[in-house]
Amino acid sequence: MISFAEYDQLDGLAMAHLLRTGQLTAADLCAAAIARAEAVNPRINAVVHPLYAAARARAGAGLPAGSFGGVPFLLKDFGAQYAGAPHTAGSRALRGFVPKEDAELVRRWQAAGLNILGKTNTPEFALMGVTEPLLHGPTRNPWNLGHTPGGSSGGAAAAVAAGLVPVAGAGDGGGSIRIPAACCGLFGLKPSRGRVPTGPEQGEKWQGAAVEHVLSRSVRDSAALLDATCGPDAGAPYFLPNPARPYLEEVGREPGCLRIAFSLGHPLGSALHLECATAVRDAAQLLESLGHEVEEVPLPFDGRAVASAFLMLYFGETGASIAALSKHLGRPARPADVEPTTWLLGLLGRTYTAADFAAARHTWNDSARRMGRFHQTYDLLLTPTLATPPVRIGELQPKPLEQKLLKLVNTFGLGGLIRRSGIVEKLAEQSLEKTPYTQVANLTGQPAMSVPLHWTADGLPCGVQFIAQLGAEDVLFRLAGQLEQARPWFGRRPALAG
Repeated sequence: MISFAEYDQLDGLAMAHLLRTGQLTAADLCAAAIARAEAVNPRINAVVHPLYAAARARAGAGLPAGSFGGVPFLLKDFGAQYAGAPHTAGSRALRGFVPKEDAELVRRWQAAGLNILGKTNTPEFALMGVTEPLLHGPTRNPWNLGHTPGGSSGGAAAAVAAGLVPVAGAGDGGGSIRIPAACCGLFGLKPSRGRVPTGPEQGEKWQGAAVEHVLSRSVRDSAALLDATCGPDAGAPYFLPNPARPYLEEVGREPGCLRIAFSLGHPLGSALHLECATAVRDAAQLLESLGHEVEEVPLPFDGRAVASAFLMLYFGETGASIAALSKHLGRPARPADVEPTTWLLGLLGRTYTAADFAAARHTWNDSARRMGRFHQTYDLLLTPTLATPPVRIGELQPKPLEQKLLKLVNTFGLGGLIRRSGIVEKLAEQSLEKTPYTQVANLTGQPAMSVPLHWTADGLPCGVQFIAQLGAEDVLFRLAGQLEQARPWFGRRPALAG
């Protein structure tokens, strides 16, 4: 049996090595992970669907001898479906839904030997940058239980940060890997569009803006799992050239002298929190000390145009989710089926025209071209991941007056009137003021990562973001490996009693 102190010092690849060399068994690791989850999860509410009995059975019977054979793992309760397990997407209307088929990504994770222990909390339909669904209640940040772990992969991030598992599945349609990574002191990489499979049922997720991968403590775990999962599946709509070598090998390679531009400009013109600015400036100094060329520049994209295009996607995809919910329910969905904010977002999604959507897609393409020209000069763009440190639980929930507005709009179906007034867009843009840096990489399809290099005076993590050109995950992994060596974060742990 492995003690938690020992378990807590291992990343996924280290666990797999001990298993291959006979120093541990899969049953040992499974028991340690479950013990940790049972002790800590009641305080952070990260795991909402425990699947412990099945995990114990797999550990005893033997798991595939992949690169992560026997390593405990958690799935996000949204996105990649797992046959036979609940898939609520954080919604009360989906409490009874159990998929009959694995997603291709889940198949690849299983082929790598990961042992799935359960599923993690997410906001309804993964729509929020905080994880506070009415169905399961809020997930709490292990670094400070009064604060959010971010979203929408907040349950995954809290579980990894609290040491339940070394790595967990996550998804990113507007920052939902990078935001919780920044909030929880983790490494979080959003791969390029098309790098990770989305089948068998979906070709594009969120029109190609969303991609799935993992949250991890170590850079090498993220790299090795991308090696295990990357590549198209049958019917994939995109094709990216294969990497020159395994991503795991990139983690230890020298990145060379990179040309890195950084920006402290807020995409929406608001004030940037001092701690987030400090995180970027400290990172820039560290990069210079490592031999990179670093220069401050204005943001190379139109922040307001990106926000507007993203919000149209956001509203439209919510409307599509509610339409899909109607098919699942076998009747028209009603306001009572979902959370009030979700219903309003869906109403707004139905107020746009095909011409509006086409114009928004032009913004996607314009942003991609702008970033392409930027990368002719610079290898990477460095920004804050967030415009503020992790907010407090409940801080972004609708206030009483906003709740009354939601009820009024939802009762009378006034989405068109409200949209024309501009009130809701202003409220939505206000919510993006705290997370305005991540969406551009979703629209352009570029890979981006949040790296945990800074903690606030109050002890909260504050990540920084690097964006690379399309297909350049190798550059990100090389730099991340160098930063991890120069300023290690793996040994930092939240003071959360087990």
